[in-house]
Amino acid sequence: MSQYLLSTYAVEGGVPGSPASPEEMQEFMGRVIALEAEMDASDTFVFGGALHGPDAATVVRINDGDAVMTDGPFAEAKEHIAGFYIINAADLDAALVWADKVAAATNHPIEVRPFFATGRVADQMHGMPGA
Repeated sequence: MSQYLLSTYAVEGGVPGSPASPEEMQEFMGRVIALEAEMDASDTFVFGGALHGPDAATVVRINDGDAVMTDGPFAEAKEHIAGFYIINAADLDAALVWADKVAAATNHPIEVRPFFATGRVADQMHGMPGA
């Protein structure tokens, strides 16, 4: 079993069909709750979360050995990550089936990316070119 990151993207100015009224938000949340219950029932769900907008981001960089922090997103873009799911899936095809369900529930574009493996990043990177 592999793990995949399903990133949900919001688009500046909104996605057509995004919840605008309290009733539409209630329908949206109903779809998300049902999706997450289905993920739980199939042992697919590992972790997920919704993120504040990019204006809430802080970027930390190292400059001459010192941490420099700046407000705002790392990259200026019309699209930004709105949330994510980490899922267990047998393979990419199975992850894409879940991505389709997330896209249908959220009406947001979904990017699917596999993890190298689970565990510590240093362990995963050991033996890779340049590591």
